Amino acid sequence: MNTDPNTSQGVLETRTIDMVPERERHGTPGSQFTLWFGANMQITAVVDGALAIVFGAEALTAIIGLLIGNLLGGIVMALHSAQGPRLGLPQMISSRVQFGVKGASVPLLMVVLMYLGFAATGTVLSGQAINRMLGASAPEVGMVIFGAMTAIVAVVGYRLIHVMGRVSTVIGMLGFLYLAVQLFSQYDVAGAFGQKPFSVSSLLLTIALSAGWQMTYAPYVADYSRYLPSRTSTAATFWSTFLGTVSGAQIAMTLGVLVAAVGGNFIKNQVGFMGDLAGPNLAVVIYLVIVTGKLTVNCLNAYGGFMTILTTVSAFNQKTKISPMARVLYIVGFVALSVLFAWLASADFLNNFKNFVLLLLAVFVPWSAVNLVDYYLISKEKVDIPALYDCNGRYGAYNWVALGCYCLGVVVQIPFLNQAIYQGPIAIMLGGADVSWIVSLAVTCLAYYPLAKKTMKVPATMIFPADHPSHEAPHAARIAPTASARRQPG
Repeated sequence: MNTDPNTSQGVLETRTIDMVPERERHGTPGSQFTLWFGANMQITAVVDGALAIVFGAEALTAIIGLLIGNLLGGIVMALHSAQGPRLGLPQMISSRVQFGVKGASVPLLMVVLMYLGFAATGTVLSGQAINRMLGASAPEVGMVIFGAMTAIVAVVGYRLIHVMGRVSTVIGMLGFLYLAVQLFSQYDVAGAFGQKPFSVSSLLLTIALSAGWQMTYAPYVADYSRYLPSRTSTAATFWSTFLGTVSGAQIAMTLGVLVAAVGGNFIKNQVGFMGDLAGPNLAVVIYLVIVTGKLTVNCLNAYGGFMTILTTVSAFNQKTKISPMARVLYIVGFVALSVLFAWLASADFLNNFKNFVLLLLAVFVPWSAVNLVDYYLISKEKVDIPALYDCNGRYGAYNWVALGCYCLGVVVQIPFLNQAIYQGPIAIMLGGADVSWIVSLAVTCLAYYPLAKKTMKVPATMIFPADHPSHEAPHAARIAPTASARRQPG
């Protein structure tokens, strides 16, 4: 009998920000496909696709631009996912390699804000769908019910979240297929194409829209692959994640393009439009599809938000484990706050907050650049895991090289940004095209690589904690933090 109090084999997950030992690893890369396909087959992705039309893109241009953005952003996102099985760590804990134990908290604060915003907007839409199913009129009824559902799944944790991914994959495919058939039968979809001239700026803006969508998953994608056995093929993890997230998002966003092109009232009443499109006999079923899809991704937001908050707190109190009750309180607190935001938000506030959230995407491109360059080109999967929890260890409290390159990657975007709350001068010169993320990606990589090559002290091999022996790599060091693993001055 396994008596380890930290085991995750029971009903409730108990692992948090510590490394998952080999004896608790399970699953196959295929689980990443269903999780990310299901997480993208949801109404917010449909809205994201519809925004391409709102921003002025022609329908075919929008679909092509969204595909390019999903492919590019999906590559970045899936490269993060591939780190999970190798390290057995949450994504933001592993970023301490680059930024330092406390330094990693800088982007973490923005991550919490963004996922709280996405959770709030998701709660509004799902609350509307639940109210329509129940015939309730008070908005808070559906919101509270959806919040409770989110909290339950997130508290149970990793296994149930993956079950939700499989369920939403099947339900989403059937529901979206039915909606597509209804759309083609009720509207002149073919007539929606070619109504506007081709525009390079609209194409680039659309690419940024879907690339940004994919990159928002980067800060927590490895959280859902870290339980895979350490011998899991990196390529298999990458491709399963990539194909799932790109195909799911592209299907949903393409539907969004079409409904926005032929049904102008979709943007003003997303849930109601979907129900009307389904017809009176199946409207309730479509509302259930909406709730299921949003529940999957909202659980990712709540679970990832909890892990992100805990990662930030642990950098300063030096605790790597918390009690089951504390875990529940973290998650319930996050969900309650998202429900409160959703309930208090007026339509204008919600729209402004979503714009603020979109602007926050600027902080994730340079973070991804630093993390991926280090993991694949500098550290090359060799990490001193005990030092990730020790401010006096190899990685120190702050890595000023990484933080400096990260700040550079944020600042360099400003002239190129084209957001609802700010438009940069170069973006205006380019006719509204937003290429800020491309500029940031290139500048951050070019600045960080040579500096990190000189300053990073990479261990000769992976160093595992003494209480988490790995039989994945017999040659790897298995030691607790010692003076030999401390970061050298300078």
